[in-house]
This record gives sequence, C-alpha cells and structure tokens, in this order.
Amino acid sequence: MWWTGSDFELDNRMRKDTMKRIDVILNMKETGAVPLFYHPDETVCREVISACYRGGMKIFEFTNRGELAHETFASLVKWSRESLPGLVLGVGTVVDAGTCSLYIQLGAKFIVSPLLNEEMARVCNRRKVLWIPGCATASEIGRAEELGAEVVKLFPGPTVGGAAFLKAYLGPCPWSNIMPSGGVSPTEENLTEWFSAGAFCVGMGSQLISREILAAKDYARLEDVSRKAIEIIQRIRK
Repeated sequence: MWWTGSDFELDNRMRKDTMKRIDVILNMKETGAVPLFYHPDETVCREVISACYRGGMKIFEFTNRGELAHETFASLVKWSRESLPGLVLGVGTVVDAGTCSLYIQLGAKFIVSPLLNEEMARVCNRRKVLWIPGCATASEIGRAEELGAEVVKLFPGPTVGGAAFLKAYLGPCPWSNIMPSGGVSPTEENLTEWFSAGAFCVGMGSQLISREILAAKDYARLEDVSRKAIEIIQRIRK
C-alpha cells in the first residue's frame, strides 16, 4: 500500500485528536469548572465557548437540547480542533444509549446525563469515553461507580441536599469524584461552599453564562467572569 503526503497529514491529525478518558478526567480536575451551554445559533455557541476558553476554562459541555443540536455540535467539533487547541468538548443532557452513540461518533470526549441509565454506561465503556451520570442519592452514586463512572454528577445540586449532602456522603466514601451541577454560581461564597465540601469540580450554566451577557453579547464580560471563577477555585484549593 502506497501512502501520499496527504495521507500522512491526515493520519497525524487524527492522532492529535485522540484523547483518552483519563486525560479528560485530569483536565476536569485541573480546571475545576465545566461550563455548559446550548444555543440554536452556532455563531453564539462559538462566541461563548471562545470566551470561556480565553478565561481559562479549557473544557466545555454542549447541552443536547435543541432540534438538530447534533449537527451544531458536529460543526463545533471541527471548528474547535482548528481554533481552540486543547479544548475538551463534550455533550450533556443525554438520556439514552442511541443519542450517546451518536455524539461519541461526532467526537464527544465526554457524555453527561441528568440521570442514571445503565445502557449508556455500556456504550461509553465500550468506546472508552468518560461517562458522567446524574445521581441524587448515595445508592445511585454507588451504582454508577459499579458501572464504571469515574466522575458522578450531583444533580440538581442545591435541591438534593447541596454542599451539606456532598460533605456527609464523602465522609464514608472519600474515593468518589462528585461534580455538583444545577444552581452553581461563579461567586466566591458559592464556590467555597462546594469545594470546601469536597467537590471534584463543578458544572456551571446560566449562573455563569447569564441572560444579560447573552442579550448584550458581552463576551468580554463572560471571559472576565470565567477567569475570576478559575482564580477563585485555584485559591480555594491551595
């Protein structure tokens, strides 16, 4: 078989795009925050992702909520590989194995769900993609870990017991990696509460990417808020 120069170039590019799930977990741990967002306009998505990236959030969860969202995601994957080196792009709000497989095929580096679906665990484990199921009880967290979940989403964070639940759970189960999501804000008070309780990282949506920022298209402000949130997290962890 003869290979042309373009064949080698394609092969090298594919190798560069290969990322192990342990790399995703370490990135998540190091960054400390996973912004999550969806918008039907791809241009808005690019602006939001870029602002968070410039602010130090090198991992991003695109939420699967709109019609044809998978097509937007596929385009964002191709764009980000060229424009945002090192960005880890995954998908959230996935509730079934079929959708899970679709997004993995489109390039998702991690899959987040608001619930615990065992079929999704099998799909992600077969493809060695990080699976983050949503759990609200100690039993659900334990079952998720039996199914191979390295990180579990505590959802919705504030309404299932908040930081007090997280701290109480990690007492007898310190090996768990918990990501609170839903209602987490980029303030020093809120972030201190979660990380002091033992959060592995946090997921932030509308509290970080606010309606005001989107309405004003103030992406410089989003970059600033993201940067300050990362600085707060790093300071808390010292």
